[in-house]
Amino acid sequence: MRKNKLLAILLFVPFVALLAQQNDSLKVITRSTMVGIGGTNVLDTYLSNEHFTGLGFSFLSTIERQRSGRHWSTLMEHEANLSTVKDRSKDKHELEGAYNFYWGKLYRWQLLDGALSLQAGGVANVSLGFIYNTSNGNNPAQARAHLNMMPTGVASYRFTLFNKPFLARYELNLPLVGIQFSPNYGQSYYEIFNRGNYDHNIVPTTFVSAPEWRNLLTLDGQLSSTVTLRIGYLGNIQQSKVNNLRQHIWTHRFLIGFTKRFSIVPHGL
Repeated sequence: MRKNKLLAILLFVPFVALLAQQNDSLKVITRSTMVGIGGTNVLDTYLSNEHFTGLGFSFLSTIERQRSGRHWSTLMEHEANLSTVKDRSKDKHELEGAYNFYWGKLYRWQLLDGALSLQAGGVANVSLGFIYNTSNGNNPAQARAHLNMMPTGVASYRFTLFNKPFLARYELNLPLVGIQFSPNYGQSYYEIFNRGNYDHNIVPTTFVSAPEWRNLLTLDGQLSSTVTLRIGYLGNIQQSKVNNLRQHIWTHRFLIGFTKRFSIVPHGL
């Protein structure tokens, strides 16, 4: 009898260890897709000294991956914006657009029996965009390109209201250092690309010369066992002063979309 028990234990222990390894390697993925609308404020002194304001649209896709039992997670975000803006006299128009990709690592702390989650880390941000002034004859467009390293913090809180589960989440991204493309004051794009006249067009930036404050606030409400509605606000205050040129892009978006959470067990286990 004892031999049978010992044999069962010897067979059961490796199975439990394998099951624990499988659970530990379980990859939990949270994916959300949102669209938004809101105001945009644009200033680019290379094109005009006027402030332009108008309406903009955004698309935001957020993917977060984390293995169960581990503190580190991977965050990826794709953000696309398109705005049409006018000056105060309503005579001049500009079209502004940009694509931003964010990728980074975050360390998680669980508090209040798992109801509160705090994350801290950093993301790399690659941004490509343009501003087109329909009234300018010479130099009607301005290219936008920068790479930023951004400290990032996230706070998430789970709660119940009207017997329904909700999740409130706040994300903050701030710049640290980076590089930015910019023509110099009085320099044309013809000089840069046709003549190859480099004039300090790749500029190192810091939180002083190119401050930015990007904040994302969302609320998830579960509509069914498979559908979660997400509403939120995305605000991004981007500014820079390089090569004696000033630029700012201020965007405010009210967002709506859906969130899905699922788990994946890697093959081979």
